[in-house]
Amino acid sequence: MSVQPRVDLDTLPSYVAGRTVPDAIKLSSNESPGGPLPSVAKAIAAAASDVNRYPDNAVTQLSQRLADKVRLPVEQIAVGCGSVSLCQQLVQAMCAPGEEVVFAWRSFEAYPTVTQVAAAAQVRVPLDATLSHDLDAMLAAITPRTRLLFVCNPNNPTGTAVRRDALARFLDAVPSNVLVALDEAYREYVTDPGVPDGLEFVRERGNVAVLRTFSKAYGLAGLRVGYLVGPEEITSAVKKVYVPFSVNALAQTAALACLDAEDELLARCTQTAAERERVRAQLCDLGYEIPESQANFVWLPLGERALEFFDHMLANKIVVRAFQGDGVRVTVSSPDENDQFLMAAATFPR
Repeated sequence: MSVQPRVDLDTLPSYVAGRTVPDAIKLSSNESPGGPLPSVAKAIAAAASDVNRYPDNAVTQLSQRLADKVRLPVEQIAVGCGSVSLCQQLVQAMCAPGEEVVFAWRSFEAYPTVTQVAAAAQVRVPLDATLSHDLDAMLAAITPRTRLLFVCNPNNPTGTAVRRDALARFLDAVPSNVLVALDEAYREYVTDPGVPDGLEFVRERGNVAVLRTFSKAYGLAGLRVGYLVGPEEITSAVKKVYVPFSVNALAQTAALACLDAEDELLARCTQTAAERERVRAQLCDLGYEIPESQANFVWLPLGERALEFFDHMLANKIVVRAFQGDGVRVTVSSPDENDQFLMAAATFPR
């Protein structure tokens, strides 16, 4: 008999990245359209001369800067190779084999994968009629085996967001031994004051953690660095399952440079949010039903026509992200690229 890997990996869903097509506009991966700031690019270039050395495994300087930023002790910070890596570390740190992870569906497509990799059991809870998290149904899904619950806010791929009062009521009802991870990868694009900053709940409660990333608003998708803020016992456990040196030296340097230029980067987010509202309004004028988005993308709930829309866009040299049977996610880009998308959307037969 030959050596065999885990049998259950045969059913492991592969993460599907946004497609890239030569000479086409890429609106499929929620990337920042502006590229790194000149000051950030300069810092990365300077750090490149030291890549023969291992990075700081403890990510000491960046962790302290993030602690200062969120005004919490550095012991409550864990830095990882993007927030998706931290999602997997959370499952590994929280769940023994067979214990449960609850999340909405459709939501971030990595949740099923990271759950199965850690040999935990996934519990998917359908979104409600508004394509938002059904918090009551998520509460009902909690069992004595539930250890972790993800709330993606704003939700990827629908862009919908849970408001403060609803989230507070939900957290009041979650058992204290269940960790709620608020995945806020798109927090910097939120313009609705009713959508809370999850850090306020971290400060008040012992079973809430927040995930953030430098991939979106900070334009570092190619370098992979994210962070988790939560109770010290959780961040300590997450660090124990960290792959050594996985936050590379260039990523650490670039993240620090981004924090130095944060005001400039957040101004870009304001521009993206304004474009998001323009794109959504024009799509609605064209007859599409588009839920309100608080992220850097819009969602077209096209159901079984999602792949047809994808093919139509591809014929127009535009790449979007189709989720078969559900809909299409379209990243908000620069005004000219958004205009080209809108022109193509206007010619889609409906």
